[in-house]
Amino acid sequence: MKDKIHPKLHEVMVHCACGNEFPTRSTKKELRVEVCSSCHPFFTGKQKLMDTAGRVEKFNRKWAKKEAAPAPAGAATEVQ
Repeated sequence: MKDKIHPKLHEVMVHCACGNEFPTRSTKKELRVEVCSSCHPFFTGKQKLMDTAGRVEKFNRKWAKKEAAPAPAGAATEVQ
């Protein structure tokens, strides 16, 4: 290997949004992740909604309005 061309590896702690922390090596000095193996549904077997930027609430609001207000049964559209 050539000298002075490879990045330096640092011993770092990975911090997950769920609170889990584990050591690893990386070229970055700090790692923060949203999902780790302790909270990912594939590894835990539990379904968990990961809401990013309010998408779940937006979806629920959008479809709650359509389901809550069905069209009247006797109302039919007329074509002239």
